[in-house]
Amino acid sequence: MGTVTTDAHGGRAAGTDAAVAAVQRYCDSGNPSAFLAFNRGNSYFRLPGDDGLIVHRPVGRYLVQFGGPFAAAGTRDRLLAAFVDFAAAQDREIVAVQVQAADAAVFLDAGFVVNQMGASYAVDLDTFTLAGTRFMQLRNKISRALRSGLHIAEARYDDWREAIARLDAAWLRTKGEDVRALEFLVGETGGPHQELRRLFVATREGRLVGYISYSPVYGPQAGWMHDLSRRRPDSGPGVMEAVNKAAIEVFRTEGVRWLHFGFTPFTSLDAPAFPGHSRAFHWFVHHLWEHGEAVYPARTQLAYKEKWAPTLVLPEYLAFQHRASLPALVHVFRACNAV
Repeated sequence: MGTVTTDAHGGRAAGTDAAVAAVQRYCDSGNPSAFLAFNRGNSYFRLPGDDGLIVHRPVGRYLVQFGGPFAAAGTRDRLLAAFVDFAAAQDREIVAVQVQAADAAVFLDAGFVVNQMGASYAVDLDTFTLAGTRFMQLRNKISRALRSGLHIAEARYDDWREAIARLDAAWLRTKGEDVRALEFLVGETGGPHQELRRLFVATREGRLVGYISYSPVYGPQAGWMHDLSRRRPDSGPGVMEAVNKAAIEVFRTEGVRWLHFGFTPFTSLDAPAFPGHSRAFHWFVHHLWEHGEAVYPARTQLAYKEKWAPTLVLPEYLAFQHRASLPALVHVFRACNAV
């Protein structure tokens, strides 16, 4: 049987550093959101003597897995089989989210049903430009924000910790009285691995009005991911766009090729289907794209990403241990603190 370590309280739990090493070493599937594996509250399943791991959270009668097994190619089947036994011993099922196409085979071989859930998006900074009429509106929006006295700089998180906490609280209040902060599939600031992220802040007269936190991306399209972003409700338009443009300019001078924008559910649902996929679930995800704004603001999120003309669209999948089901999807959203 495998072992589990957790980082439930935000401390540097035993095994968390090993998780960083495993994800960095075994991210050949190209999961651009792999850094989310280190979010506080995650658990790590591993086999004795093996440096691979599975990232998950227990939620009700499910173990919600993040991505595929982060392990050497020859050990992934064995690791997933042990995780299935681990779940069965607890009378739980597994549902895996943000599974990459390159991870699908290990789930299919284990009898899982794999269906597309959405996609992630990335810009090739080698060819990126804001020139031309296509980007005129974006350029104008950024110019207006900068003319309003906006100042943008890369910053140390510790210097802005308290201001970020206040801004986050103000931002969350705009979402509704009973809305809770999302987690698990959403980035965070602080914690034991903050030093691996990069922070760009926007200020006016020394006051924080917005920020974007970028997390590292490992694997074939290595670079940075536009991860967590917040702005004050009264900050005015163009703040996030101006911050991201400033970060892009820094990344390009450093020779960074890929800027990722992360996963958006219910979008770009045209990837080839895997054998045994659920047609009913595929229809349901399409329905959520058309009518599910109350469940998740996919259209709004995709609109922001498409402003930057992404050059790479990566389909991402859900893997169901037995069959595609609504309860399994609900537990994914429960893991994210969304329901």
